[in-house]
Amino acid sequence: MIEKLYTAEVTVTGGGRNGHVKSSDGVIDFDVVMPKELGGQGGLKTNPEQLFGAGYSACFDGALRLVAKNKKISNFDSSVTAKVSIGKDETGLGISVELHVDIKNIDRTLAEEVMNEAHQVCPYSKATRNNVEVKLVLV
Repeated sequence: MIEKLYTAEVTVTGGGRNGHVKSSDGVIDFDVVMPKELGGQGGLKTNPEQLFGAGYSACFDGALRLVAKNKKISNFDSSVTAKVSIGKDETGLGISVELHVDIKNIDRTLAEEVMNEAHQVCPYSKATRNNVEVKLVLV
């Protein structure tokens, strides 16, 4: 069982993928819309895949920095781009993720080691393990 340190509360109303999302603290407060590629209207509104990608990439970058700190790597600099796809799988629809990891100031071998260790400690990676196809790409 997890010892809860923080709980985010976000509510969707008005139609799921074509609804409105709002966090209990009001920081998130906007409409979501289904992308055109999925038959929706698209436009300048977000969707669940973008929100998931934002959360995963932020969490993974935090895990990278934690691993680098524990390894006492100085001048560590990184960025993570999440590419979240939705598509058909054997049960209907599923998602896959590519995390494009850019680590600067260290050699490639050490960067791969940091990336792989971060994938073991990142809470999003743990949550998706054996359930969502996640591909790590060192840029």
